[in-house]
Amino acid sequence: MTETVSDFIVHRLGQWGVRRIYGYPGDGINGFLGALDRAKDKIDFIQTRHEEMAAFMACGHAKFSGEIGVCLATSGPGAIHLLNGLYDAKGDHQPVLAIVGQQARAALGSSYQQEVDLTTLFKDVAHNYVQMIVTPQQVKHVVDRALRIAISRRAVTCMIIPNDVQGLAFKRPAREHGTAHSSLGYSWPRIAPSAADLERAAEVLNAGERVAILVGAGALGAGAEVMEVAELLSAGVAKALLGKATVADSLPYVTGGIGLLGTEATDDMMNGCDTLLMVGSGFPYSEFLPKDGQARAVQIDIDPSMLGLRYPMEVHLTGDSATTLRGLMPLLKAKSNRAWREKIEKSVSDWWQTLEARAMNDAKPVNPQRVFWELSPRLPDQAMLTCDTGSAVFWYSRDLKLRPGMLTAHSGTLASMGAALPYAIAAKFAHPERPAIAIVGDGAMQMNGLNELITVSKYWQRWADPRLIVLVLNNRDLNMVTWEQRVLEGDPKFAASQELPDFPYAEYAKLLGLGGIRVSHPGHVAPAWDMALGSDRPIVIEAVTDPDVPLLPPHVTLKQARAYATALLKGDTEAPGIIAASIRELVS
Repeated sequence: MTETVSDFIVHRLGQWGVRRIYGYPGDGINGFLGALDRAKDKIDFIQTRHEEMAAFMACGHAKFSGEIGVCLATSGPGAIHLLNGLYDAKGDHQPVLAIVGQQARAALGSSYQQEVDLTTLFKDVAHNYVQMIVTPQQVKHVVDRALRIAISRRAVTCMIIPNDVQGLAFKRPAREHGTAHSSLGYSWPRIAPSAADLERAAEVLNAGERVAILVGAGALGAGAEVMEVAELLSAGVAKALLGKATVADSLPYVTGGIGLLGTEATDDMMNGCDTLLMVGSGFPYSEFLPKDGQARAVQIDIDPSMLGLRYPMEVHLTGDSATTLRGLMPLLKAKSNRAWREKIEKSVSDWWQTLEARAMNDAKPVNPQRVFWELSPRLPDQAMLTCDTGSAVFWYSRDLKLRPGMLTAHSGTLASMGAALPYAIAAKFAHPERPAIAIVGDGAMQMNGLNELITVSKYWQRWADPRLIVLVLNNRDLNMVTWEQRVLEGDPKFAASQELPDFPYAEYAKLLGLGGIRVSHPGHVAPAWDMALGSDRPIVIEAVTDPDVPLLPPHVTLKQARAYATALLKGDTEAPGIIAASIRELVS
C-alpha cells in the first residue's frame, strides 16, 4: 500500500515519541484520521467533545507528563475552536503542536466553505512556527521543525494540511537545490550562568539578613535545591500559583501563596525582607513584591526575556533552576542568626490556625473553605490536582497542604475558565495509575465541564486507577467576578450577569454511569471525601456552598475596604449575608 502524506506524518510523530492525540473529527482532516486509524496500535486518538477541550488536554498532557502535547481539528470552525486552549499553552510555556485541516489547495482564495486564512489565524499563538504543507516533499522537515521548536522553546507550533495534500503519496525530498533534509530528535542543553555571575549573586544573598525566596513553575524540578538554599540562607519560601507543587506545604518555613489569593505569612515576609531570590517565576503583580529599593534581588530564569521584568534585580541569572541553584550553593554562607526564620515560622503556624478557624465558620449551607480543609489531610499519595479559574482557586491556593510527589495544574497566565476538567482527563491518560482531582466552579462546569464528563464516561475504564474526582462548588454565582465587582469597582453584585441557574451535577454524573454525591451540610463534607476517594469509578462531589464567604486578600487595604463599603451602600442584594460572613472571617 502506498504511504500517504498523512501516513508519514503519523509515523514520524510516533518516532518523536508522540503516543496520544486529542481532537475532534471533520471532513477537512479526514485523510489524517484515516492514517491514525491505520496506526491505532501506535498512536491513541482521544475524542473530546469540543476542539477547545482538545487543546486544553494537549496543554494538560504537557504539564503533567513533561512531553509535547498534540491536538487536532478540522478546517474552519474546528481550527478556530482550538485557539483558547492553545493560548493557555502559550501563556504557561507548554510545548503543544496543533494539527489542523484546510480546504483543497485549488479552492483557496475563492471564499470556499469553511475557508479561513489559517496561517494568519495562528500567526500569534504559534508565532514560533506555523506552516502549511503544500507539497509532499515538504512534509518531513515541517514535522521535524514543528516538533523540535515546540519542545526546545516550550512553545505552541502549528501544522496546516490541506485535505487534498493529506491523501497524496509521500515523497522524500530530492537531493537538489531548493530542498530541505531534516532529522529526528532533540537533547536539552545544560544551561547555567557564568561563574562570575554566580559569585555576584552569592555576594548579594550572603549580605542579606532577611531573605525571601519566591518560586514558580520554572522551579518545579528543583524542590530539593530550593529547600537546601532556604536552609543555608534561613529564608522563607513563597510559591506563585503555578509553583505550588515545588516544595511541601508541611515545611514550617513555606509561607504558601502570594498575591490576592496568597497568605498573610507571605505578605508579611515580602514586606519585611531585605533580600529577594526569585526562582523560575514570572509572577506579575508587583504590589505584592517588596517595595522598589527595599530589597536587593537575584532572579533565576531559563528564559532571559523574563529577567528583570517584575522587580529591579541586581543580578540576573540565565539558567535551569536546579543547575543554577546547585552552582550557587557552594558559594553561600550558612546564616547563624535564625531570628528571621523563626519569625517566618511563627507567622506560618499562626496562619494555618487562622485558616482552620475560618474553615470551621458557619455558612449557608456549606463553607467552601471547609470543603478544601477536609480534603487536605485526605489527599492520596501521588495525587494530581487541577483547579479552575474562579473563587475555588483561593481555597485551593490556601487550604490544601501538598506533599512531595503530588502534581498540580492551573491555567495560570491566561487564567481561562474551563481548563480544570480537560487537564484532569489528560492527567489520567498520562498517568492512569494515579488518582486525579479536578476542582471546578459551577460557572466553569456549566461552560464546558458537563460535556467533558461525557468524555470521562467514555474512557474511564481504561485507567488502572479509576479515581477521577470532580469537585463542583455549586453556589449559583460567578463568585470571583461578583467579589471583584464589589472590592475592585465598588459596585454591588450585578445579578443579571452573575447569578447562575441551579443544576443537579451529582445526579447528572449518575446518568452517565459515574458516581455522584451532593453535600449540603458541613457534617457531610468529610464522609463525602472518604466515599469519593474509595470509589470504584469517577465521581462528582457537588458541594452546595455559600457565595457570601468573602475572598479576603492577605491584608485588606483602605482602598479595598472603601470599595467594599460603597458596594454595600449601593444596595447589594446579598449585603446581610456578606456582612455576617465577613465579620466571621475577620474575627477568625
